[in-house]
Amino acid sequence: MELGSILQFLENRSILVTGATGFLAKIFIEKILRVQPHVKKLYLLLRASDTNTAMLRFSNEIIGKELFKVLKEKNGANLSSLIAEKVRVVAGDITFENLGVKDLSLLEEMMTEIDVVVNLAATTNFDERYDVSLGINTLGARHVLNFSKKCKNLKILVHVSTAYVSGEREGLVLENPCIMGETLNGTHGLDIDAEKKLIDETLKQLKAHNYDEDYIKSSMKHLGIQRARKFGWPNTYVFTKAMGEMLLGELKENIPLVIIRPTIVTSTYKEPFPGWVEGVRTIDSLAVGYGKGRLTCFLGDPTTVVDVIPADMVVNAIVVAMVAHADQANESVYHVGSSVSNPVEYASLQSYGLRYFSAHPWIDKNGKPVVVGKITVFNTMESFQRYMRLRYLLPLKGLRMLNTACCQYFQGTYLENSRKIKFVMRLIELYAPYLFFKAFYDDMNTEKLRRAAKETEMFYFDPKTINWDDYFMDTHIPGVVKRVFRN
Repeated sequence: MELGSILQFLENRSILVTGATGFLAKIFIEKILRVQPHVKKLYLLLRASDTNTAMLRFSNEIIGKELFKVLKEKNGANLSSLIAEKVRVVAGDITFENLGVKDLSLLEEMMTEIDVVVNLAATTNFDERYDVSLGINTLGARHVLNFSKKCKNLKILVHVSTAYVSGEREGLVLENPCIMGETLNGTHGLDIDAEKKLIDETLKQLKAHNYDEDYIKSSMKHLGIQRARKFGWPNTYVFTKAMGEMLLGELKENIPLVIIRPTIVTSTYKEPFPGWVEGVRTIDSLAVGYGKGRLTCFLGDPTTVVDVIPADMVVNAIVVAMVAHADQANESVYHVGSSVSNPVEYASLQSYGLRYFSAHPWIDKNGKPVVVGKITVFNTMESFQRYMRLRYLLPLKGLRMLNTACCQYFQGTYLENSRKIKFVMRLIELYAPYLFFKAFYDDMNTEKLRRAAKETEMFYFDPKTINWDDYFMDTHIPGVVKRVFRN
């Protein structure tokens, strides 16, 4: 693999970034503007009805974020002129053809100017409405591809997916493309057009019966999980992302295509500064719950490897891959993770949480430190369900009987406890496959990419360089805690 200067490639390039308000997209935008201010133009597609709304979102959700403080310090008073010259905010929506761009002159400009397309638009909710998830993660990917085909000077399309399109496979998962119609459990009949038709017919029937929006939303969420599990995927998110990959591979023709599959993305490792994170992500919600004293038990195999990778490493891999495969009419797949190169176990995460919150206790709403201790770990679903029955479900039944006998006097308490239990059980239902995960993501392609890269100090993405103790204790957990308090 021959790889020239990355900075030289980026100079005078026009890059389209979809899903520009997303976590990885913001880090990508900041990186390009910081390291290569001579980029020609960044076209940032934001879901919005008009340009004014898109500009407002850009100001509030992108450039106004703390993430851009290093760029602001570097450019000072010149930042506004840099943004004005190098950034074009585009109102649109990838669930429509031509990415929902209504301004025809802008559309023509984009098709003439754009060299690189980076598709970061996605909904990552595990149990998203099926119509929403299919529209963005699957059909949206096709719309991005169709638009890319119209770009006269296109050099590469980079599609950011997820490693978990592999479902619940065990062992070493190779960097292979998803094949159209190929399911994880061997069930025949997966047809994306038929899935879209099923959604449309289901929505039509629900509306014909005059069901309210909450019922329709719940029904569409249930349909997504049902269809995913029918074909072997554990949730709607990874199912629709897999179908998106299928469409790209099937319809790409001679378009140069790179599929980037990150694992669990965590806070920044080094750039633009350590520990920047947005939102409370999957493993972070466990850490926050533990720090607040709300997590007294844990379900999962302590020896299970948690495949995590810092966000800035994912972005660097995206940049290097797009340079490496420019003008090459093939499909390349890259796993960006750590389970093979530098694995970390669940038991280590538990240890980091105990050590961090013992040294830096959470301060509750009354101003008192929360005392944490070792938590009970259930290594089978059966033992966890038994605990839940004895500790919560049986007392809830008793409360229900007491509530009935006392003329609904305890109705508020009963409903609140019932809601909490249902919420926990729903989370367990969604995340259980990952709590006992037995897969490791092969990253041989990614390793070759790392070895081919020359500007490795600037575009680093080698997980072997990470000391997980230092990262979690000094960077990630403090970053998550800061994020929660900032909200």
